[in-house]
Amino acid sequence: MSEYLLERRQSIQANLDRVFDFFADAANLEVLTPPWLHFRILTPLPIEMKTGALIQYRIRWRFVPVRWTTEILDWTPGRQFVDQQIRGPYRLWHHTHIFEETTDGVLMTDRVRYALPMGLAGRCMHAVTVRRDLDAIFDHRARQVERVFG
Repeated sequence: MSEYLLERRQSIQANLDRVFDFFADAANLEVLTPPWLHFRILTPLPIEMKTGALIQYRIRWRFVPVRWTTEILDWTPGRQFVDQQIRGPYRLWHHTHIFEETTDGVLMTDRVRYALPMGLAGRCMHAVTVRRDLDAIFDHRARQVERVFG
């Protein structure tokens, strides 16, 4: 299994509580996700974010409907949370969100370890489309975070 790492850092000029509270509200995932994914949360809102919480989504990736379920593995308010796919398109999806207070606000780090199914075909898909799509998703997310926190 080929495992990949996507890591992004973003400085946010806002206080830590405000930033973490925004990311702690699962409804904001729709704000952060590009429209071309047609992202919808299926779990009734509001979702109590805590270790063990399950969140179900639906996306449409290149016209293919995909259901996705994640579990919150670690919930440390004001510091970090970790979600992991337990059902969805990836063989592995482990996303760590880290929030660090700085003199200018908050440094947010996203660290995603992921792997695709289908062996060689999955590695080819990664090279041709998946990595580019993930970069576009996280680019959109960064722009939305800038828009929200100005």
